[in-house]
Amino acid sequence: MSDLKDLAALVRANTPLLVIETPDEARVVELFRHVLMEVWRALHRWSITEGLRRMDLDTEDPPTVAPDASTTLRAIREAEQRGIYLLFDFHPYLGYASTQRQVREICQRRDCQPHVLVLVGMKVELPPDLELLATRVSLRLPDANALLKIVREEAAAYAKENGGRRVEVDQQAVAQIVRNLAGLSALDARRIARHLIHDDGALGPDDLPHLARLKFELINKSGHLHFEFDTAQFADVAGVGRLKRWVAQRKGVFVGGNAPPGLDPPKGVLLLGVQGCGKSLAAKAVAGGFGVPLVRLDFGTLYAKYHGETEKNLREALASAEQLEPCVLWMDEIEKGLAADEGSDGGVSRRVLGYLLTWMAERKSRVFLVATANQVHQLPPELLRKGRFDEIFFVDLPTPEARAEIFRIHLARRALDPDVFDLAALAAGSEGFSGAEIEQAIVAGLYAAHGSGSPLAMPLLLDELRATRPLSVVMAEKVEALREWARERTVGAE
Repeated sequence: MSDLKDLAALVRANTPLLVIETPDEARVVELFRHVLMEVWRALHRWSITEGLRRMDLDTEDPPTVAPDASTTLRAIREAEQRGIYLLFDFHPYLGYASTQRQVREICQRRDCQPHVLVLVGMKVELPPDLELLATRVSLRLPDANALLKIVREEAAAYAKENGGRRVEVDQQAVAQIVRNLAGLSALDARRIARHLIHDDGALGPDDLPHLARLKFELINKSGHLHFEFDTAQFADVAGVGRLKRWVAQRKGVFVGGNAPPGLDPPKGVLLLGVQGCGKSLAAKAVAGGFGVPLVRLDFGTLYAKYHGETEKNLREALASAEQLEPCVLWMDEIEKGLAADEGSDGGVSRRVLGYLLTWMAERKSRVFLVATANQVHQLPPELLRKGRFDEIFFVDLPTPEARAEIFRIHLARRALDPDVFDLAALAAGSEGFSGAEIEQAIVAGLYAAHGSGSPLAMPLLLDELRATRPLSVVMAEKVEALREWARERTVGAE
């Protein structure tokens, strides 16, 4: 059923008290004007600034009573004609016992007509006694057709404001814009569409990253998510060839949202590996491979000292991520948020894990989860069982070919010509190095070259490599144990 049908049915049933939480008051008014076409009632609206006005006549009546809550409720109770009363931001006045009593008597039809009271506000909190009498109504978010209409209306408004100058439109980009506006209220969607159009008088592919940022800023009220603006492309990641192919095979199904019969859409991957080998970069590159926004969930911000707050924070963060669909949700170092000892935190980590597992199993939104972890032995077994993730990839120490490519990428990033270096020799001299350690060797070489007043050359780089003790040497036993554990239990990312 539509919002209009739902509201008409509630009015027809003379539901005494409705609660609608929304910032879009104009939409509420418009919906109830249309309700009158299906079931007639006298329609009134009230605010503390305007008082009580009748709206269903050709012209709105001036206020008939003083705007205070008690006088308004008395006028509603004495009205001889049953009506609908839209009360905007009325709930703060319900803290008084006399006001609560008046509302309760209207809802119980004590010496009054069967009126319908509608409390409208951003967040409407009711006293327990009135909550039992209230029916809360959640307005549906606009669908694709409604969003397209909003975009067209804003384009027409722009042309009218600019002397008939039409908005330059890329139809394929508009389709993507409408798809990415899904999950927003009509008010927020209109605000973003207006921003995109007035920015340059056009709607094209360049607007998509800007739209993602604007949408993220709107929905991330809790601050538990972080928008990763510079999403790495797979070209920036050396190696991990199997992971690249895996993402490429699933891109069409995930982004398009239309999986063929019998094929479930991709849900997520877990990236394990040696520290510094590029798990975080690979997580960013997955979003780049899919071509969707990347948001990072910081488990450290979720935990709160009050009972139930941590789980609430997780629910809000996941709900915000779902509004951004399609997107990649990156949970970095997930073991730090889920690996608390039994009973050491009052069971919070177990409740967080339980809710996360339920969300992973039941979500229908196009949110692709990428979790990264360093300490696999700290991960709860429930998270690792088959079916939680589509695949568990192990990011190992880079091969000689991958090390040569890492040198090429980092040298080029620092405006150095990789072709003047012997990449094969550098790869041979960096046996056991992670990608992060190779990058730091280049940085150290650049500092040494700067100190000597000479350009970076092969001898300096080789000296820095020989002077570095990589993690695979310093923590050889732990690194080898991790690699041995992963050999038969995970899929190599390379």
